[in-house]
Amino acid sequence: MNNQRIVLASRPTGEPSAANFRLEAVDLPALQDQQVLVRHHYLSLDPYMRGRMNDGKSYAQPQPLDAVMIGGTVGEVVESRHPGYAPGDKVVGMGGWQQYAVVDAAQPGALRKVDTTHIPLAAYLGAVGMPGVTAWVGLTQIIVPKEGETVVVSAASGAVGSAVGQLAKARGCRVVGIAGGPDKCAYTTDELGFDACLDYKALGHGKELSLALKAAAPNGVDGYFENVGGAILDVVMARMNAFGRIAFCGMISGYNGEPIPMANPSLILVSRLKLQGFIVSEHMALWPQALKELGTMVATGKLKYRESIADGLAAAPEAFLGLLKGRNFGKQLVKLA
Repeated sequence: MNNQRIVLASRPTGEPSAANFRLEAVDLPALQDQQVLVRHHYLSLDPYMRGRMNDGKSYAQPQPLDAVMIGGTVGEVVESRHPGYAPGDKVVGMGGWQQYAVVDAAQPGALRKVDTTHIPLAAYLGAVGMPGVTAWVGLTQIIVPKEGETVVVSAASGAVGSAVGQLAKARGCRVVGIAGGPDKCAYTTDELGFDACLDYKALGHGKELSLALKAAAPNGVDGYFENVGGAILDVVMARMNAFGRIAFCGMISGYNGEPIPMANPSLILVSRLKLQGFIVSEHMALWPQALKELGTMVATGKLKYRESIADGLAAAPEAFLGLLKGRNFGKQLVKLA
């Protein structure tokens, strides 16, 4: 059987381009014992992939050249030589940028069966998947919000940010989002229930944004969920209350390798701030608890989400480059089947 896949053809210098990827066709091997053949329905595109394209020191191993690009997938088992899986089972895994994957199902965490009765299959790559769990871990384990506190989240309309805000609202917090453009801001306040949203594209990254944040968070900021870094971090840090907590999830402003200076690091001491970076895959013990809350909220309509869907595997590179520039609205997916 033929399988189409996208591999990393070359490492980017500075900004990545479509030329860094290559679409190719290969034959699928015959299944061995304990293996499962999965046909992917959706591929997840995420900012972390940009860091993997580099060869430098990071929290994860670099993406190997000429190998299938890493990526989360949901799909259906079409053939199985593992007793725990049968054709027709819906599964989530890390199948990568390809139409099919041969998975060693005996490996812990390689595949997870999911129930699509009340939760759409694609949601297991977003609100009830890695982005949702990322939001849950950063909020509940690092920010640890108390009722009545103010939580700010950057990239607020994205897959992670939108979940952070809704989870914080469910815990009785005032929530202020930061997003790019009036449509994304209106979505977070009108549909997701954020108390306010600041459009950094209209306000810039300096004094106007600072004044707008002061108006939106009159009692200061207790928790900040960071997806961006750079000048926006500086603005929020200046409004943090004493003993504020900042969860560092992403620093997309520096994903092309440039350093990200911090304007006023003395605020960490003056305001006794807690700054903690985290990687969601290092908190596997918390996933069941997180997925239970996220799944229940999605199934009951209490957690809303939005998706940007590119059609077909060949569209993945351009959709990924668009994601890095904020062109997506909500969770970026590629429809493969």
